Amino acid sequence: MTIQPEVRARLLGGFLLLALGAWILHTFLGFLFWAVVLALTTWPVYRRLTGFIASRDHHAWPAVILTLMIGAMILLPLGYGLTKAIAEAQSLAKMLVDAQNAGLPAPEWLQTVPVAGAWLAELWNSSLGSPDAVKETLHLLQTGTAMAHTKDLASQILHRVFGLFITLLALFFLYRNGEILGRQVLWGSLKLFGDSGVRYAEHAAAAVRATVNGLVLLGLVEGLLLGVGYAVSGLSHPAMLGAITGVFAMIPFAAKLVLAVCSLVLAASGQAAAGIGLFVFGIVVILVAENYVRPMLIGGSIKLPFLWTLLGIFGGLENFGLLGLFLGPTVMAVVISIWRDSLEDAAISEG
Repeated sequence: MTIQPEVRARLLGGFLLLALGAWILHTFLGFLFWAVVLALTTWPVYRRLTGFIASRDHHAWPAVILTLMIGAMILLPLGYGLTKAIAEAQSLAKMLVDAQNAGLPAPEWLQTVPVAGAWLAELWNSSLGSPDAVKETLHLLQTGTAMAHTKDLASQILHRVFGLFITLLALFFLYRNGEILGRQVLWGSLKLFGDSGVRYAEHAAAAVRATVNGLVLLGLVEGLLLGVGYAVSGLSHPAMLGAITGVFAMIPFAAKLVLAVCSLVLAASGQAAAGIGLFVFGIVVILVAENYVRPMLIGGSIKLPFLWTLLGIFGGLENFGLLGLFLGPTVMAVVISIWRDSLEDAAISEG
């Protein structure tokens, strides 16, 4: 079939405009994708909220209320963590000043570390044990470089705050126009993939919700349970350690690293029984969550085999960062759906 010159020109012009639009928005695509993930995940909540606020004169209030609630859920923990980090930084600065005046001898528990305890204590004392050693170590760290990293960190924080504003703004409009956008997506999927396109779009939305349930919610539950374990075992700042564990638990097998470090700290400080008990308790929680609950939540709801779920998570994480945790399983769910349809079509044609 020959394409007319005017049709070819329109297609080329449309492609160039799409490419230009993508180039203009490329720095915001990650934030917009986060808004889509949040909208898909919380859409049932939004629909229930609109049922309570049914007046047409206030049709924007459900979107406003839910957007503000999600913003508060994100900002409050971050604000608490930032406040704690600033307090710890002030304590660290005071400790460094004192160390420059009197040195900072190695703690006694460091020598009790199996195999490497004596070496670690000697390394500590040679680097921080005396005022001269502390000054030499700080000189090697280069204060100017530290200041540059501090400025870079401040720039990154401002960028993330602006990104959160863009995400919440996009989330508000997704709530407001979600039904219209949903129909447009289904129409586009129908045109692109035929009758199966609607099912692919539904699988993609289900994959996003399942991934959030299997990664985020389950990670928070792991952090909560292990936070209780940290408190019972006697670790300081159990709430913060539980929050860190919950964040790491969203990445498969990463929570074990935090658990191992906390258990080693307890054992090195002379609380071997508490360290072993914490490690056993944490391993049971993590194994049950990651080997049984998570595959059921993610793969079971979208009929995606565990291997492909895991590969989608790791592949997405490696190529797209944190967004890949959600993008990877979503793409794999659609790919597997297309593969199954092709097998069914081949079986029908052979029959």
